[in-house]
Amino acid sequence: MTATAANLKPLLWEPANLVRAIEAAGVTLWSWNVDTDALAMDDRAYDLWGIPRGDEIKFEDLSAHIHPADRDRVRAAFTATRAIVGAYEIDFRIMIGDELRWISARGQGDDAGMVQRLMFGIFIDVTGRKQAEESRELLAGEMSHRVKNLLAIASSLTTISSRSTTTTNDMARELTLRLTALGRAHDLVRPVPGQTEAASALLGDLLSVLLAPYDDLGAFSGRIRVSVPRMSVGKSSTTILALIMHELATNSLKYGALSLATGTLDVSCSAQDEAVSIVWTESGGPQVNAPTGPGGYGSKLVERSVTGHLRGTINYEWAEQGLVVTLKVNPERLAT
Repeated sequence: MTATAANLKPLLWEPANLVRAIEAAGVTLWSWNVDTDALAMDDRAYDLWGIPRGDEIKFEDLSAHIHPADRDRVRAAFTATRAIVGAYEIDFRIMIGDELRWISARGQGDDAGMVQRLMFGIFIDVTGRKQAEESRELLAGEMSHRVKNLLAIASSLTTISSRSTTTTNDMARELTLRLTALGRAHDLVRPVPGQTEAASALLGDLLSVLLAPYDDLGAFSGRIRVSVPRMSVGKSSTTILALIMHELATNSLKYGALSLATGTLDVSCSAQDEAVSIVWTESGGPQVNAPTGPGGYGSKLVERSVTGHLRGTINYEWAEQGLVVTLKVNPERLAT
């Protein structure tokens, strides 16, 4: 040890410097009389618990501030500390009015360090750490939920594509188009850094992005028109609308207006208090006829999507000049 270090060492043990070190570490001090249950705390501990400084307190006084869900666990832990060999630590919640805080209580068990029936320890405010842990858990849960949803959607789309196509190339193309449509919809509602409101997209932007690939197919360019009022679509509904628009566009490309160079598609929308109506109007294509039979898997997917999540209805009008599809959806569900 150098002479300088030796000279500085006594300063470490000066009471004022010890207090400075404790305050710098963000810890508060307590002692507990194991016979009388009386507690003594420093001023910072009183402030941490929201108790007037200097009040004579016992453990039960602190218990009134402990979150009800943690109270019995904390009491049992403190009672058992004398039987614990070595250091112990317990985290729990306290309520200061409407504010919730997390506290970590730490000490030494097995009567180690007990002086005149007093045990000693510290309290540390670990609210920030606990909130960070909860945020990570929520994020992990949300990611798990999203991955499961995406896998379920991919599985359903694979089944639909396999049953509505005859060759592996057709199936690969159909599945790729469907998944790409979902990817474009996801990009529209992806949260940006600093965003505080729930992610959403404008309906007009969503429809334009989803239908753009069909408008870029050579002769079809500029033949799709979207005219809708300014309204938001929530994250969940964006995925549903992406599936619906893709199925309608795919059928139009195969059998409807988009199968001919002269065909056009108009998508319009009107909003009322009780429902939002999205009208899909084809014209200039081949003569259409109402299908017979129960319909394909794509049609069933659209029907389930509209009546399920969107809590709406879908109506097909097989007019001679072209198909007209009217979607009526719940405006509150559309925003989710």
